[in-house]
Amino acid sequence: MKITKAVIPAAGLGTRVLPATKSMPKEMLPIVDKPTIQYIVEEAVAAGITDILIVTNRGKGIIEDHFDASPELEALDFLETVRGISNLANITFIRQKEMKGLGHAILKAKSFVGNEPFAVLFGDGAIVGEKPAIVHLSCQFTVNPAIKIGVKKV
Repeated sequence: MKITKAVIPAAGLGTRVLPATKSMPKEMLPIVDKPTIQYIVEEAVAAGITDILIVTNRGKGIIEDHFDASPELEALDFLETVRGISNLANITFIRQKEMKGLGHAILKAKSFVGNEPFAVLFGDGAIVGEKPAIVHLSCQFTVNPAIKIGVKKV
């Protein structure tokens, strides 16, 4: 069984990186020239994930804008760069209207994932390797379809 769906909880307040997140979601903080959330989506796509649900809340519309088409930039010869972002995967958004924690954010994905296996991806830490961490977990799931959890010692 192959994992084709992922949930990215992005509804938090970003309090660990204040004051940078006072006016910008932490998921949009750049690592070199890309926002963190783009790296997360690219990692999911590298693992064969085609459908991604991003759970947001109030004030995170900039994330939706990032993954949307941008005809103005495409017209300025940035076609490949900009269109590539909006075509990475089938990205859906849902809002967590009340801040009830991570479990509640993932529960918001219930109708999106149905009874299919899915990955939950976070952008709180970078794990550098030849292949993205979710690729390793997804391969292990294919061999033995049971819950897999990747952790990093901090």
